[in-house]
Amino acid sequence: MGNPSVNDLSQILPRVLVVSRRTLRKNKFVDFVGEYHLDLIVENGAVPVIVPRVAGVHKLLESFKPIHGVLLCEGEDIDPSLYESEISSLSPQELDEIRKTHASDTAIDREKDSIEFALAKLCLEQNIPYLGICRGSQVLNVACGGSLYQDLDKEVTINVPEEHRRNHIDYDDYDGYRHEVKIVKNSPLHKWFKDSLDEEKMEILVNSYHHQGVKRLAQRFVPMAFAPDGLIEGFYDPDMYNPEEGKFLMGLQFHPERMRKNGSDEFDFPGCPVAYQEFAKAVIACQKKLNSSLSVPKKLELNPEMEKKRKILVRSFSLARSMYTRSYSLDNQSRESELDVGAEFLESNTALSVQQEMRLKEMGATMRNGGSFTEKLRLDEEKQRKAINIMKNMNVERLSELMAFYHLMGKISSEVLDRKLHASVNDLNLTSQ
Repeated sequence: MGNPSVNDLSQILPRVLVVSRRTLRKNKFVDFVGEYHLDLIVENGAVPVIVPRVAGVHKLLESFKPIHGVLLCEGEDIDPSLYESEISSLSPQELDEIRKTHASDTAIDREKDSIEFALAKLCLEQNIPYLGICRGSQVLNVACGGSLYQDLDKEVTINVPEEHRRNHIDYDDYDGYRHEVKIVKNSPLHKWFKDSLDEEKMEILVNSYHHQGVKRLAQRFVPMAFAPDGLIEGFYDPDMYNPEEGKFLMGLQFHPERMRKNGSDEFDFPGCPVAYQEFAKAVIACQKKLNSSLSVPKKLELNPEMEKKRKILVRSFSLARSMYTRSYSLDNQSRESELDVGAEFLESNTALSVQQEMRLKEMGATMRNGGSFTEKLRLDEEKQRKAINIMKNMNVERLSELMAFYHLMGKISSEVLDRKLHASVNDLNLTSQ
C-alpha cells in the first residue's frame, strides 16, 4: 500500500496563487481578482487559490502550500522605496500632478507589496512557475533587482521624438485603447503570435493600462517586446523557461487576457491565451515534480526464508560492530560462526562503494579493495573541494536548480534500485521453489 496522503495529493488539481486587490465599496473594503485571470487558470487545468490582501498574510504563506504556480496581476503602484534610494528626480509639483491624474493607482498598498514580494521571492527560491501581468511584471523585475519609471509621461514620453511617443493609458477608452509593440524574434511571444505577425514588422497591437513601467531590467531577464518609445512590454528568463519541465518566469506589461474584440469574448489574436496555456503547462509539471519528491518508496517485502537470512546477516554485522566499538574478543565458537556469515557475504558480494568501505573500516572489518581506500578518499576530498569552489560562484537560483536536479537523480536511482531488489527476490523465490 502507498502513502494515502500522497495518493490523495496526486489527485488534486495544481494550485495557482493569485493575490487579491482591495477596493472601497459602500464604505467597506472588498477584495477582488479579475475574472478573466480565474477563467483562464480553470480552463487550462489548474485551480486558482485567492490570497486575501489582509494584514499579516505575508507571514502565513507556508499555510497555502502546496504552491504549484503564482499569478500576480493588476494593482496599485509599487512602493518606490523598494527599488530607488530616492523617490525620483521628479519635483514635488510633478509628483502631485501624477497623484491627481492617476488617483486610483498611486495610493501605495504596502500590505499588498509585502505579500506579493514574499511570493515572488518564494518562486525564485523554489523554482515555482510565475506569471506577472501588468503590476505583476513590475513586481518580478523589482524583486530581481530592476527598477521602474515613476511616470511614463514625465520620464519617457517627453524624452523621445514625437513620432515614437505613445500613450500607455487612456481613461476615456479604457478597454478599447491599443498601441503597437515590436516583438523580439525567437522569443516565446514570437512563437505564440507567429501566425499574426508580419515577419518584417514583427508588430501586434496590445492594450495598455499603466502609467509606470520597467526602467532598468533585472540582469537575469531578456526583453520580448518593446513599445515604439522604447519601453519594455514583456520579458522572461530564458534559463527558467521550459513549461514541460515546470519552468516559467515571465512578465507581461500588457493584458493578453483582456485583448478581446469589442462586445465579445473572442480574442484579438489566437496567441492571446497562450501565455496562460503555457503557464498552466508549467504549473502541472511543477505539481508532478513536487508529488514525486513526496512519494515514499514501497517497503521491500521478503518471503519468510529470505527474511530469516536477512536477520542472521544483520546479527552478524551487529556482533562485529559491537566487538569493535567495545573492544572485546570472542568468548565461544558460536559467536565465531555468526561472524562467518557476514564474512561469507562480503566474499561473495560485488565491489564495495567508498561509503561501504568507510563504514566497514570503522567497524574493524576486513574490506575488499582495501588497497585503494586511501587513494579513493583523497580523490573524493579533491572532488569536493572543486565542487565547493564552483558552487561559491553560483547564485541562489542556480544552486536551487542544481539541488532539484540531484534530488530527482536520487529518486530515479532509488526507484531503479528498488526494482532490481524486487527482481532479485523474485529470482530467489523461483529458485527456492
